[in-house]
Amino acid sequence: MLSTIADYTRLTNDMGKSLTQVATQPDVSRETDYFLGHIGNVKTIDDFLKDYRLYSYAMKAFGLSDMTYAKAFMRKVLTEGVTDTKSFANKLTDTRYREFATAFNFAALGDQATQTTAATTGVATQYVTQTMEQKAGDQNEGLRLALYFTRKASTVTTAYQILADKALTQVVQTALGLPSTISAADIDAQAKMISSKIKLTDFQDPAKVTKFVQRFAAMWDATQAQNDINNGTSTNPALVLIAGASTSISMDTNVLTTLQNIKFNR
Repeated sequence: MLSTIADYTRLTNDMGKSLTQVATQPDVSRETDYFLGHIGNVKTIDDFLKDYRLYSYAMKAFGLSDMTYAKAFMRKVLTEGVTDTKSFANKLTDTRYREFATAFNFAALGDQATQTTAATTGVATQYVTQTMEQKAGDQNEGLRLALYFTRKASTVTTAYQILADKALTQVVQTALGLPSTISAADIDAQAKMISSKIKLTDFQDPAKVTKFVQRFAAMWDATQAQNDINNGTSTNPALVLIAGASTSISMDTNVLTTLQNIKFNR
């Protein structure tokens, strides 16, 4: 079994090739062909929501599959658009809704909303990326999280954006060695703590994002390895990466504690 770092490096070293491999898979190719062949015929929000195949494709492209059932909610997102700072999408903490309403900008473009690059090939590219991350997660959830964080990091400007996204929260908590139970704490306290440990502007630098993701991957693998040990199963190669231990020796808790106390880029 490869470590999360090894899997991540393998996929991201040639992302174009990795995406092409996913895009040409029969199920993905079939759905993409349908979307690109029919989305241009959609002239209204009602048209869009009535074609479940188009609508669900678009929702998956933005990582919103779990909200596909909420058509009334999404209708409001699309109807109010993004031009008004007080619109529904702009008031939501989760930026994915704003991104969705920007791509399918019926509020500003009317019946031309589905003619833009953002609403056609842009959405198709995001769908393939989402599918790649999902398939990666079927084998290694840590890899899915690492890929997702890499893609979204540059859009993060506040700690509250991290806390509004479960996947981003999990990556940050894992990388910083924070227990998931901390999510029960006051939201402002959580945001303050994250801001004290991470310089969020660093996420505009791809090299620093990669460094942070590698830290996450190491901590993720270490945690999984420790779980394997506790369950009596084989250890994970991450032990060698982090603790310099043989795969037959559990990770020293002092090493994990040291990792947890290191502030990113401090």
